[in-house]
Amino acid sequence: MKNITENMKKIFESHKGLLTAQVILTVVSIALFVFSLFNLGSSTTVVKTSYGDIGRYQGGEWSSMANSGGYHDDVWTERFAFPLLAIIFGVLHNLIAVKIFEKKGSGMAVYFVFFSIMLAVVTFITLVRLLGEG
Repeated sequence: MKNITENMKKIFESHKGLLTAQVILTVVSIALFVFSLFNLGSSTTVVKTSYGDIGRYQGGEWSSMANSGGYHDDVWTERFAFPLLAIIFGVLHNLIAVKIFEKKGSGMAVYFVFFSIMLAVVTFITLVRLLGEG
């Protein structure tokens, strides 16, 4: 923990680009967390929870119409993955970025944080599309 605080001080003092990227990742993750929590519950028991181009394996057959690609129905509790991903992106990925900064430098850490921002944005878009289909 001591190394993390020392590295955060270094990032704050001399690496403003990495600090800005980490703040953006935190803001995007908080927005994803709040949006996913407000849209978590549903009045119906079956909601759209995922999308796939390939059908799911059920009952020993891949090619049935019920298992074909497209939006998949499930219970609304399956959407708990979205707030969990927001926490992972906001907390864990920022801590990993600090460790990458310690080992590889600010360039690689900035690259990792921007990749994490893109993952959070894609997760947000996926949730919006699932809500639109449900």
